[in-house]
Amino acid sequence: MLRWGILSTAKIGRDQVIPQIIDAEDNVVTAIASRDAARGQVVADRFGIPHVFGSYDELLASEEVDAVYIPLPTSQHVEWAVKAADAGKHVLVEKPLALNADDIKPVIEARDRNKVVVSEAFMVTYHPQWQKVHDLIAGGAIGRLRHVQGAFTYHNVDPDNMRNRPELGGGGLPDIGVYPTVTTRFVTKTEPQRVQAVVERDPKFGTDIYASVKADCGDFELSFYVSTQMAARQTMAFHGDKGFIEVDTPFNSRVYGDDRVILHDLTHGTSTTFRFGDTRQYRLQSEAFAKAVKGEEVQLFSLEESVKNQRFIDAIFRAGEHEGWETV
Repeated sequence: MLRWGILSTAKIGRDQVIPQIIDAEDNVVTAIASRDAARGQVVADRFGIPHVFGSYDELLASEEVDAVYIPLPTSQHVEWAVKAADAGKHVLVEKPLALNADDIKPVIEARDRNKVVVSEAFMVTYHPQWQKVHDLIAGGAIGRLRHVQGAFTYHNVDPDNMRNRPELGGGGLPDIGVYPTVTTRFVTKTEPQRVQAVVERDPKFGTDIYASVKADCGDFELSFYVSTQMAARQTMAFHGDKGFIEVDTPFNSRVYGDDRVILHDLTHGTSTTFRFGDTRQYRLQSEAFAKAVKGEEVQLFSLEESVKNQRFIDAIFRAGEHEGWETV
Protein backbone atom coordinates (compact mmCIF):
# COMPACT_ATOMS: atom_id res chain seq x y z
CA MET A 1 0.00 0.00 0.00
CA LEU A 2 1.21 3.50 -0.83
CA ARG A 3 0.94 5.48 2.41
CA TRP A 4 -0.15 9.08 1.83
CA GLY A 5 0.34 12.18 3.94
CA ILE A 6 -1.80 15.25 3.22
CA LEU A 7 -0.26 18.71 3.59
CA SER A 8 -3.11 20.93 4.84
CA THR A 9 -6.86 20.59 5.27
CA ALA A 10 -7.71 22.38 1.99
CA LYS A 11 -11.22 21.96 0.61
CA ILE A 12 -10.18 20.08 -2.54
CA GLY A 13 -8.39 17.56 -0.38
CA ARG A 14 -11.33 17.11 1.99
CA ASP A 15 -14.02 16.96 -0.68
CA GLN A 16 -12.30 15.24 -3.59
CA VAL A 17 -8.81 13.84 -3.23
CA ILE A 18 -8.74 12.24 0.24
CA PRO A 19 -12.00 10.27 -0.21
CA GLN A 20 -10.86 8.95 -3.57
CA ILE A 21 -7.34 8.05 -2.38
CA ILE A 22 -9.00 6.05 0.40
CA ASP A 23 -11.16 4.23 -2.17
CA ALA A 24 -8.28 3.62 -4.58
CA GLU A 25 -6.51 0.29 -4.89
CA ASP A 26 -3.10 0.04 -3.17
CA ASN A 27 -3.52 3.46 -1.52
CA VAL A 28 -4.10 4.52 2.08
CA VAL A 29 -4.00 7.89 3.90
CA THR A 30 -1.94 7.56 7.06
CA ALA A 31 -1.27 11.18 8.03
CA ILE A 32 -2.43 14.76 7.71
CA ALA A 33 -0.67 17.98 8.70
CA SER A 34 -2.19 21.35 9.54
CA ARG A 35 -0.82 24.47 11.16
CA ASP A 36 -4.11 24.41 13.07
CA ALA A 37 -3.91 21.07 14.88
CA ALA A 38 -7.59 21.16 15.81
CA ARG A 39 -8.64 21.45 12.16
CA GLY A 40 -6.28 18.65 11.27
CA GLN A 41 -7.84 16.44 13.93
CA VAL A 42 -11.35 17.12 12.62
CA VAL A 43 -10.35 15.95 9.14
CA ALA A 44 -8.46 12.98 10.57
CA ASP A 45 -11.52 11.91 12.58
CA ARG A 46 -13.74 12.25 9.52
CA PHE A 47 -11.61 9.93 7.41
CA GLY A 48 -10.04 7.70 10.05
CA ILE A 49 -6.52 9.06 9.47
CA PRO A 50 -4.30 7.74 12.28
CA HIS A 51 -1.58 10.41 12.46
CA VAL A 52 -2.04 14.18 12.83
CA PHE A 53 0.88 16.60 12.73
CA GLY A 54 0.96 20.25 13.75
CA SER A 55 3.50 21.19 11.10
CA TYR A 56 4.28 20.17 7.54
CA ASP A 57 7.91 19.45 8.42
CA GLU A 58 6.82 16.89 11.04
CA LEU A 59 4.78 15.03 8.45
CA LEU A 60 7.68 15.02 5.98
CA ALA A 61 9.89 13.50 8.67
CA SER A 62 7.40 10.72 9.43
CA GLU A 63 8.31 7.13 8.61
CA GLU A 64 4.57 6.42 8.27
CA VAL A 65 4.39 8.36 4.99
CA ASP A 66 5.64 7.32 1.54
CA ALA A 67 4.01 10.03 -0.57
CA VAL A 68 2.52 13.46 0.02
CA TYR A 69 -0.34 15.30 -1.60
CA ILE A 70 0.08 19.09 -1.58
CA PRO A 71 -3.10 21.21 -1.90
CA LEU A 72 -1.53 24.35 -0.41
CA PRO A 73 -1.99 27.80 -2.00
CA THR A 74 -0.29 27.95 -5.40
CA SER A 75 2.42 30.31 -4.19
CA GLN A 76 3.68 27.55 -1.87
CA HIS A 77 3.62 24.61 -4.29
CA VAL A 78 7.21 24.73 -5.53
CA GLU A 79 8.67 25.27 -2.05
CA TRP A 80 6.93 22.30 -0.47
CA ALA A 81 7.25 20.03 -3.48
CA VAL A 82 11.02 20.46 -3.27
CA LYS A 83 11.02 19.96 0.52
CA ALA A 84 8.94 16.82 0.20
CA ALA A 85 11.17 15.35 -2.50
CA ASP A 86 14.26 16.16 -0.46
CA ALA A 87 12.64 14.31 2.45
CA GLY A 88 12.49 11.25 0.21
CA LYS A 89 8.75 11.40 -0.36
CA HIS A 90 6.93 10.93 -3.64
CA VAL A 91 4.91 14.04 -4.46
CA LEU A 92 1.53 14.79 -6.00
CA VAL A 93 1.06 18.56 -6.06
CA GLU A 94 -2.10 20.45 -6.99
CA LYS A 95 -2.27 22.39 -10.20
CA PRO A 96 -0.95 24.83 -11.07
CA LEU A 97 2.42 23.58 -9.89
CA ALA A 98 3.97 26.99 -10.47
CA LEU A 99 3.19 30.50 -11.69
CA ASN A 100 6.03 30.54 -14.20
CA ALA A 101 7.55 27.74 -16.27
CA ASP A 102 11.07 28.52 -15.09
CA ASP A 103 9.99 27.96 -11.48
CA ILE A 104 9.42 24.26 -12.20
CA LYS A 105 13.15 23.61 -12.75
CA PRO A 106 13.97 23.23 -9.01
CA VAL A 107 11.18 20.64 -8.70
CA ILE A 108 12.60 18.62 -11.59
CA GLU A 109 16.06 18.80 -10.02
CA ALA A 110 14.67 17.66 -6.65
CA ARG A 111 12.85 14.76 -8.33
CA ASP A 112 15.98 13.63 -10.12
CA ARG A 113 18.44 13.89 -7.24
CA ASN A 114 16.11 12.05 -4.85
CA LYS A 115 14.83 9.52 -7.41
CA VAL A 116 11.21 10.02 -6.39
CA VAL A 117 7.99 10.33 -8.39
CA VAL A 118 6.67 13.89 -8.67
CA SER A 119 3.57 14.83 -10.64
CA GLU A 120 1.21 17.77 -11.05
CA ALA A 121 -2.36 16.77 -10.20
CA PHE A 122 -4.09 17.12 -13.56
CA MET A 123 -6.80 14.61 -12.74
CA VAL A 124 -8.50 15.14 -16.11
CA THR A 125 -5.68 13.29 -17.91
CA TYR A 126 -6.71 10.09 -16.10
CA HIS A 127 -10.38 10.30 -17.07
CA PRO A 128 -11.16 7.80 -19.86
CA GLN A 129 -13.28 10.34 -21.70
CA TRP A 130 -10.12 12.20 -22.72
CA GLN A 131 -8.46 9.03 -23.98
CA LYS A 132 -11.64 8.45 -26.03
CA VAL A 133 -11.41 11.96 -27.53
CA HIS A 134 -7.76 11.32 -28.38
CA ASP A 135 -8.58 7.99 -30.02
CA LEU A 136 -11.45 9.45 -32.05
CA ILE A 137 -9.31 12.29 -33.39
CA ALA A 138 -6.31 10.05 -34.07
CA GLY A 139 -8.56 7.52 -35.77
CA GLY A 140 -9.94 10.08 -38.20
CA ALA A 141 -13.49 10.10 -36.81
CA ILE A 142 -13.85 13.84 -37.49
CA GLY A 143 -11.43 14.03 -40.40
CA ARG A 144 -8.92 16.84 -40.21
CA LEU A 145 -9.14 18.76 -36.95
CA ARG A 146 -9.59 22.44 -37.75
CA HIS A 147 -10.72 24.14 -34.54
CA VAL A 148 -10.93 23.49 -30.80
CA GLN A 149 -13.28 25.61 -28.73
CA GLY A 150 -13.64 25.75 -24.96
CA ALA A 151 -14.88 27.63 -21.92
CA PHE A 152 -14.49 27.32 -18.16
CA THR A 153 -16.17 29.87 -15.88
CA TYR A 154 -17.47 30.29 -12.35
CA HIS A 155 -18.47 33.20 -10.11
CA ASN A 156 -16.38 33.95 -7.02
CA VAL A 157 -16.06 37.46 -5.53
CA ASP A 158 -15.01 36.44 -2.02
CA PRO A 159 -12.02 38.67 -1.15
CA ASP A 160 -10.70 36.08 1.32
CA ASN A 161 -10.71 33.22 -1.19
CA MET A 162 -7.20 32.34 -2.37
CA ARG A 163 -8.39 32.49 -5.99
CA ASN A 164 -8.85 36.25 -5.51
CA ARG A 165 -5.54 36.88 -3.77
CA PRO A 166 -2.57 37.43 -6.09
CA GLU A 167 -0.03 36.95 -3.30
CA LEU A 168 -1.28 33.35 -2.98
CA GLY A 169 -1.19 32.71 -6.71
CA GLY A 170 -4.85 33.46 -7.40
CA GLY A 171 -6.42 34.30 -10.75
CA GLY A 172 -8.43 32.70 -13.50
CA LEU A 173 -5.68 31.55 -15.84
CA PRO A 174 -3.67 29.75 -13.14
CA ASP A 175 -6.77 28.18 -11.65
CA ILE A 176 -8.86 27.18 -14.68
CA GLY A 177 -7.10 28.40 -17.83
CA VAL A 178 -4.79 25.42 -17.46
CA TYR A 179 -7.63 23.01 -18.28
CA PRO A 180 -8.50 23.95 -21.88
CA THR A 181 -4.77 24.09 -22.60
CA VAL A 182 -3.83 20.76 -21.01
CA THR A 183 -6.76 18.79 -22.43
CA THR A 184 -6.19 20.13 -25.95
CA ARG A 185 -2.51 19.29 -25.74
CA PHE A 186 -3.34 15.85 -24.29
CA VAL A 187 -5.74 14.74 -27.02
CA THR A 188 -3.90 16.26 -29.99
CA LYS A 189 -0.28 15.72 -28.88
CA THR A 190 0.36 19.16 -30.36
CA GLU A 191 1.98 22.24 -28.85
CA PRO A 192 0.85 25.83 -29.55
CA GLN A 193 3.15 27.99 -31.63
CA ARG A 194 1.80 31.47 -30.91
CA VAL A 195 -1.08 33.07 -29.06
CA GLN A 196 -3.26 36.19 -28.90
CA ALA A 197 -5.18 37.14 -25.76
CA VAL A 198 -7.32 39.68 -23.97
CA VAL A 199 -6.80 39.55 -20.20
CA GLU A 200 -8.90 41.58 -17.76
CA ARG A 201 -7.98 42.10 -14.10
CA ASP A 202 -10.17 42.96 -11.15
CA PRO A 203 -9.40 46.52 -9.98
CA LYS A 204 -9.67 45.53 -6.30
CA PHE A 205 -8.22 42.02 -6.24
CA GLY A 206 -5.55 42.54 -8.90
CA THR A 207 -6.15 39.01 -10.20
CA ASP A 208 -7.02 38.09 -13.78
CA ILE A 209 -10.79 37.53 -13.85
CA TYR A 210 -11.35 37.08 -17.60
CA ALA A 211 -9.25 35.89 -20.51
CA SER A 212 -10.16 35.31 -24.13
CA VAL A 213 -7.52 33.31 -25.96
CA LYS A 214 -6.72 32.35 -29.54
CA ALA A 215 -3.83 29.96 -30.14
CA ASP A 216 -2.21 28.87 -33.39
CA CYS A 217 -1.43 25.17 -33.07
CA GLY A 218 -0.21 24.66 -36.62
CA ASP A 219 -2.83 22.45 -38.25
CA PHE A 220 -5.67 23.78 -36.09
CA GLU A 221 -6.67 26.71 -33.89
CA LEU A 222 -7.69 26.69 -30.24
CA SER A 223 -9.98 29.39 -28.90
CA PHE A 224 -11.29 29.52 -25.35
CA TYR A 225 -12.35 31.86 -22.59
CA VAL A 226 -12.16 31.57 -18.81
CA SER A 227 -13.57 33.74 -16.06
CA THR A 228 -13.88 33.80 -12.29
CA GLN A 229 -16.76 36.29 -12.40
CA MET A 230 -19.24 34.82 -14.88
CA ALA A 231 -22.05 32.29 -14.67
CA ALA A 232 -20.70 28.77 -14.28
CA ARG A 233 -20.04 26.93 -17.53
CA GLN A 234 -17.76 24.20 -18.87
CA THR A 235 -17.50 23.01 -22.46
CA MET A 236 -14.99 21.68 -24.98
CA ALA A 237 -15.55 20.93 -28.66
CA PHE A 238 -13.25 19.56 -31.36
CA HIS A 239 -14.37 20.45 -34.90
CA GLY A 240 -13.07 18.68 -37.99
CA ASP A 241 -13.96 18.68 -41.67
CA LYS A 242 -15.93 15.42 -41.35
CA GLY A 243 -17.56 15.84 -37.97
CA PHE A 244 -17.10 17.22 -34.48
CA ILE A 245 -16.80 16.05 -30.87
CA GLU A 246 -18.43 17.61 -27.81
CA VAL A 247 -17.36 16.86 -24.22
CA ASP A 248 -20.26 17.52 -21.87
CA THR A 249 -18.44 17.70 -18.54
CA PRO A 250 -14.84 18.23 -19.54
CA PHE A 251 -13.19 19.16 -16.26
CA ASN A 252 -15.27 18.72 -13.08
CA SER A 253 -16.54 15.21 -13.60
CA ARG A 254 -20.26 14.73 -12.80
CA VAL A 255 -20.65 18.32 -11.54
CA TYR A 256 -21.94 20.05 -14.68
CA GLY A 257 -23.77 17.00 -16.05
CA ASP A 258 -23.13 13.42 -17.12
CA ASP A 259 -19.67 12.42 -18.32
CA ARG A 260 -20.36 12.07 -22.04
CA VAL A 261 -18.42 12.39 -25.28
CA ILE A 262 -20.67 12.97 -28.30
CA LEU A 263 -19.44 12.35 -31.83
CA HIS A 264 -21.40 14.11 -34.59
CA ASP A 265 -21.13 13.27 -38.27
CA LEU A 266 -20.57 15.61 -41.22
CA THR A 267 -24.26 16.54 -41.67
CA HIS A 268 -25.14 16.67 -37.96
CA GLY A 269 -27.72 14.01 -38.85
CA THR A 270 -26.22 11.21 -36.79
CA SER A 271 -24.48 11.24 -33.43
CA THR A 272 -22.85 8.62 -31.24
CA THR A 273 -22.70 9.09 -27.47
CA PHE A 274 -20.02 7.53 -25.28
CA ARG A 275 -21.01 7.48 -21.59
CA PHE A 276 -18.60 7.01 -18.71
CA GLY A 277 -20.88 6.52 -15.72
CA ASP A 278 -19.57 7.31 -12.26
CA THR A 279 -15.93 7.72 -13.23
CA ARG A 280 -13.81 8.87 -10.29
CA GLN A 281 -10.91 10.67 -11.88
CA TYR A 282 -9.14 11.47 -8.60
CA ARG A 283 -9.19 7.76 -7.72
CA LEU A 284 -7.76 6.88 -11.14
CA GLN A 285 -5.06 9.50 -10.58
CA SER A 286 -4.10 7.96 -7.22
CA GLU A 287 -3.98 4.46 -8.68
CA ALA A 288 -1.79 5.57 -11.58
CA PHE A 289 0.53 7.36 -9.14
CA ALA A 290 0.86 4.25 -6.96
CA LYS A 291 1.73 2.16 -10.00
CA ALA A 292 4.38 4.68 -11.04
CA VAL A 293 5.92 4.49 -7.56
CA LYS A 294 6.10 0.70 -7.96
CA GLY A 295 7.96 1.20 -11.24
CA GLU A 296 5.13 0.01 -13.46
CA GLU A 297 4.64 1.46 -16.94
CA VAL A 298 1.81 3.96 -16.59
CA GLN A 299 0.75 7.21 -18.19
CA LEU A 300 1.57 9.72 -15.45
CA PHE A 301 1.48 13.48 -16.00
CA SER A 302 5.17 14.40 -16.02
CA LEU A 303 6.95 17.51 -14.85
CA GLU A 304 8.18 17.98 -18.41
CA GLU A 305 4.52 18.20 -19.47
CA SER A 306 3.98 20.67 -16.64
CA VAL A 307 6.67 22.93 -18.08
CA LYS A 308 5.05 22.86 -21.53
CA ASN A 309 1.61 23.68 -20.20
CA GLN A 310 2.91 26.49 -18.01
CA ARG A 311 4.79 27.98 -20.95
CA PHE A 312 1.43 28.18 -22.72
CA ILE A 313 -0.10 30.06 -19.76
CA ASP A 314 2.95 32.33 -19.48
CA ALA A 315 2.58 33.24 -23.17
CA ILE A 316 -1.12 34.06 -22.67
CA PHE A 317 -0.25 36.51 -19.91
CA ARG A 318 2.38 38.15 -22.11
CA ALA A 319 -0.02 38.31 -25.06
CA GLY A 320 -2.59 40.04 -22.86
CA GLU A 321 -0.22 42.97 -22.48
CA HIS A 322 -0.18 43.90 -26.17
CA GLU A 323 -1.96 43.44 -29.48
CA GLY A 324 -0.91 40.79 -31.96
CA TRP A 325 0.77 37.43 -31.58
CA GLU A 326 3.04 36.24 -28.80
CA THR A 327 5.36 33.27 -29.36
CA VAL A 328 4.88 30.41 -26.92
